[in-house]
Amino acid sequence: MIRVLVVEDDFRVAQVHVGFTARVDGFTVAGTARTAAEARAFLAARPVDLVLLDSYLPDESGLDLLAGLSVDAIMLTAASDAASVRLALARGALNYLVKPFTAEQLADRLTAYRRYRTIVTGRRGLAQEEIDRAWRLLHEGDRPAAPKGQSAVTVHLVREALRHASVPRTAAEIADELGISRATAQRYLAALARDGAAEMRLRYGTTGRPEHRYRWLTTG
Repeated sequence: MIRVLVVEDDFRVAQVHVGFTARVDGFTVAGTARTAAEARAFLAARPVDLVLLDSYLPDESGLDLLAGLSVDAIMLTAASDAASVRLALARGALNYLVKPFTAEQLADRLTAYRRYRTIVTGRRGLAQEEIDRAWRLLHEGDRPAAPKGQSAVTVHLVREALRHASVPRTAAEIADELGISRATAQRYLAALARDGAAEMRLRYGTTGRPEHRYRWLTTG
């Protein structure tokens, strides 16, 4: 489980963020802090993997706290000015979500973070393609639910069919399972491969013609 500390000075808002986070698979809220000092004390005493951090804290700026953190952080803040965004990213924030936001918007970013973590945690070394894929997955939740011209429902169906497959699948197999055209399945599978969620490999059959086979790469 990914342990989360919510740093937010407004008690009611903090509880909303706690509730949003607790609903996402793979995450548990380790605690909350209302000030930068409370956050530092909590982090010194208990293990935490991710901080959900507000910019406006009563004792100091959350951006100043961010600069000294040794754990991952995502900003959840009303500060939408360009200077704050640039400074947060420069100081190591992995994502930036402006209030007010929905449970789904936070869940998308947390899920993307979890997938990113599966690649960068516990490895002695990463190939460049793994680094590139981790970066794409980290920001997967920033994009709209479906690319322009694609159906969100079909995106979800194709993703789930591939995610639950025990072996690599072809577009024809996905199309037959979902009752869609092979061309449609191919288009959606290719998009997943471009985004780094799936891997496409060519396999040459008995006819000598290459066959595209897709394998889900991420968890969750």
